[in-house]
Amino acid sequence: MKKAGNTKQCVKPLNIEKKTGKVGKIKIEDDGSYYEVSTSGEANKLKKAKITLNDCLACSGCITSAESVLISQQSSEELYKVLEQNSAIQKGEQSANEKLVIVSISPQSRASLAANYKLSLEDTAKKLTAFFKGLGVAYILDTTFSRNFSLIESAQEFLHRYKTANIKQSPFPMLTSACPGWICYAEKTHGSFILPYISTTKSPQQIMGSYVKDLFANLHGKRPSDVYHVTVMPCYDKKLEASRQDFYNDLYSTRDVDCVISTDEVDKMFLKENVLLAEIPSMELDPICPGDAPHELVTHAGGGSGGFLNYILRMASKDLFGKDLEELELKTLRNNDSKEITVTSEDGKELKFAIAYGFRNIQNIVQKIKRGKCPYHFVEIMACPSGCNNGGGQIRAASATQEMAKSTFLQVEELYNSIDLIEPTEAVGPYQPTFGSYVSTGKVSPVVALKKPPIYASGHICTYCLYQLFEIISKLLFSA
Repeated sequence: MKKAGNTKQCVKPLNIEKKTGKVGKIKIEDDGSYYEVSTSGEANKLKKAKITLNDCLACSGCITSAESVLISQQSSEELYKVLEQNSAIQKGEQSANEKLVIVSISPQSRASLAANYKLSLEDTAKKLTAFFKGLGVAYILDTTFSRNFSLIESAQEFLHRYKTANIKQSPFPMLTSACPGWICYAEKTHGSFILPYISTTKSPQQIMGSYVKDLFANLHGKRPSDVYHVTVMPCYDKKLEASRQDFYNDLYSTRDVDCVISTDEVDKMFLKENVLLAEIPSMELDPICPGDAPHELVTHAGGGSGGFLNYILRMASKDLFGKDLEELELKTLRNNDSKEITVTSEDGKELKFAIAYGFRNIQNIVQKIKRGKCPYHFVEIMACPSGCNNGGGQIRAASATQEMAKSTFLQVEELYNSIDLIEPTEAVGPYQPTFGSYVSTGKVSPVVALKKPPIYASGHICTYCLYQLFEIISKLLFSA
């Protein structure tokens, strides 16, 4: 896979046996081939190491560059293949089972497309619904729904860790698990040392995958393998996340998320279909649960990277200190991607939270943890500088200057925050935490959620869905 901006390919580090004597040379030909040249002048062509997803560190060198996302089964071409197969089945040209195709769109991708085409978020969502349905997609959903669950679960996990710290020696700070670039880096670079610090809650993408492949499929009389689930994400690393073995259903031989398409790839789909997003007719948004009213776009406080710090700190402050927080004022440290905030109780106890975006700031946090000098209880970590609204898969002008890129990012941020705010608990219904239900098998990566809390649905969810939620919620959102 090529690295952005040059023609060098990924190199997998290998152990090379050191030998005494004179050292030969490595020569690189114009075609990129490598030759080992001995002291006698003899040249031997070196074999390329094979790189797999398991070798990737998500270092942003290739996987997060638009020109080189060549991951099998993770592109818009795969979506087209499924849609073409469905069309052939409908015409009687093939006898296979037709797939129920569902596309889940992230709010960050929606904001990037809105900024690029000078549209509102609502208009963008409705036009995207019409575009994908015109291609043959059955349902278009909003991953804000699953992110609410991710926020609630993360808050309950933090409270559980905090309240049982003296008993279970819970490691602090708790680190977010929603960013696959960060998770991959942590697993491959810091291994077993850093993993206990990472939250065990699934990312919004994977919670949505569980929902679509389980409950949503069940409501339509489909097996998980009969559903083809696509997500539209601001980040190429989400392709890596969807490809993890953790999120593969062995029973039905299917993944929770079959295909991840970046925002930029959706923009290229418009070009392929010879349409402009602004000129596509609008269509009402699909409800999260069949039979409900059309979905309405809402968001929550905390910014474009999920709002984990904002929500968890407010919930923790209220639960632990009896203190309601309104606006959070974070102190900027070395740069705008490194900030902290401290909340103090009446008896002097403190909650110290921070954000660390970009690998430079992430490495600073990890080194502090290793030295036992990290003062925080919680850190919101994202691999991309400026967070998810600036993800590597977002739309960027090919020849944009630094100032133009900054201006575009600010437009995306403004649009992202332009819709009504709602508390996650209001969005998903009353939620009753049960601290004793947290289970850890230690057999899988902490990026997999291992918790099974009870959930109570509000009037926003139909009665049939409410019944189904109680029946299968434990396997709906979390791996057991």
